[in-house]
Parts: sequence; structure tokens; C-alpha cells
Amino acid sequence: FAHRFSRCSSIRLPCLGTETMMKGKITDKQEAIIELKIIGPNHSEKIETIIDTGFSGFLCLPSDFIHHLKLSRFANQVGILGDGSTVTFDVYRAKVLWHGKERNVYVHGTTGTSLVGMALLKDNRLTLDIVTDGAVTIEALP
Repeated sequence: FAHRFSRCSSIRLPCLGTETMMKGKITDKQEAIIELKIIGPNHSEKIETIIDTGFSGFLCLPSDFIHHLKLSRFANQVGILGDGSTVTFDVYRAKVLWHGKERNVYVHGTTGTSLVGMALLKDNRLTLDIVTDGAVTIEALP
């Protein structure tokens, strides 16, 4: 598994700025992905994330990405996975650029894929065109 983070997106997602609508796309594996800018204490980095409506938290990020940004560990949290098993996550504090504004979030460290959860999507409209290269849009609700 190659982690999905780099200074340059390999899939050419729209740049993040002050937009009110965030955009991504559907992959050939039928995953809805968006690119997020994660802000650490000394620098920021972009990462491709999969939208996971079954995840109730803000973000899951790979541990190597968390260490690269030097995020500070906040706590441990027990989580229940989709298969019913439990796991303990390290939880970190970070900021994410969301609709062009910095937003404080909690990040679960993982050895797996980067995920956007429902806590980050709260108060937004998510629209998915479920075909390869289909549109993913996230709009802030009034």
C-alpha cells in the first residue's frame, strides 16, 4: 500500500482555497476521494482522503504522515471497527483547510488509509456521482 500524500496530487484534484464547494472524484475502485490540506505545528501537507460515512470521527491519517507533520498526541480512544472488533487509536490534534478556512480536528492514527469521517462532514451536503471519475462535491449548508 502506498500512502496517498505528496506535495503534488497525482490525480489533479482542484486546488483548495476559499471556495464554498469542495470537489473530488470517484476512483475506479468506487471510492469517493478528496484532497485535504492538513496543517501541523510547523508546516502543512496535502493528502488524498477517502470519504467514509461509516466512520464517525473527523479524520484517520497514516501514522507516518502524522509523524511527518509532527502532530501532538492528545489521547487514546477505543474504536469499534466495521467487523465489530475493537482497537485502540492514538488521537492527535490538527487543523485542516475546510472550505478555505482552518478548522480544528481530531485525527485518529492508523496503519491504513486516510479517511474523512462524518464529524468533518457535519453541516455539509455531500453529493456523489458513482461512476469512475464521477464528481464528488461537498457544500457547506447554511
